[in-house]
Amino acid sequence: MTTRRGWPSPLRLAALALLAVGLAPGILWRDRPRHRVIEREVHVIPLVVPAPAVQRPHLGAFRLAGVWRLSNSRRQFGGYSAMLALPDGRLMMIADGGFGLIIAPPDGPGARPEWFRPKDARRNTRGFHDFESATADFAHQRIWLAEEGINTIFRMGADRRLSARIAPPTMRDWGINSGAEAMVRLHDGRFVLLREAAKGWFERRRHAALLFPGDPIAHPRARRFTFEGPAQFAPTDMAQMPDGRVLILMRRLVWPMPARFAGRIVIADPRTIREGGIWPSRVVARLSSSLPIDNFEAMAIRSQADGTLAVWLVSDDNHGVFQRTLLWKLVVDPARLP
Repeated sequence: MTTRRGWPSPLRLAALALLAVGLAPGILWRDRPRHRVIEREVHVIPLVVPAPAVQRPHLGAFRLAGVWRLSNSRRQFGGYSAMLALPDGRLMMIADGGFGLIIAPPDGPGARPEWFRPKDARRNTRGFHDFESATADFAHQRIWLAEEGINTIFRMGADRRLSARIAPPTMRDWGINSGAEAMVRLHDGRFVLLREAAKGWFERRRHAALLFPGDPIAHPRARRFTFEGPAQFAPTDMAQMPDGRVLILMRRLVWPMPARFAGRIVIADPRTIREGGIWPSRVVARLSSSLPIDNFEAMAIRSQADGTLAVWLVSDDNHGVFQRTLLWKLVVDPARLP
């Protein structure tokens, strides 16, 4: 609805501003396809990689090895908030609404993309999901998904059926749109979850966090602690490196309409987690506007033959016309990280 002069009405402007602050679903929605053709292929468009002199002041020990824009006409495409590096070399991306996409890394041998949705994913009180984070135990073919809104953790098996779920009491006060945005299963079997929202209006660095002694489905009693990151940045994903330390992806909305974002990658050591204590982190990369960035919400790590790590990032386009699904490949020698 617009006014006679063609400007949005005050009510519509207020609604758009709220959507911008909430980061979902997007400032403006992508138009639905006008035909019913289901396109299987994902279009992968390589983008220009900034020169090392441009990268180095922002990325430090990381090197941006590739940037690709992904697109597809499906309504189910986009909105990716979680990513896993599969044992076969492919990348699994999981969208807010529960739709999944598995693709081969663009810098390697191609493979046909695989689309999926967890079985029984519609069986909740709202009729849809808002998955924001994922972690896996591939040795036992299990994947865990954390959902905002209902603050619930789901476990998915090899058949991609959501076989179990738990709403831990320690997550009940995590809010509707500010819940478990980052989750990782550590090498020793423990689980770490970070809340997106900061702990208060005047405390913009600290976030509620939980440490589960094992699978949260079987061990729902968690220890509380506080994660501390850079001010005004929210954790969006995390992954553990082979040396045991954890990389945490963080994001900040810089400008609402059209949405502009900044990002950080911080490093933290799970060995320093103490119940009731502060878990400190250190910034190791700054994702700024001089680089091709968007709303990065998902991260996955894969070891490479030369001992370096490939750190993959993907952005959540919020199904908005002014945002993109970008895939980054960062390369880093973990020995160079402080």
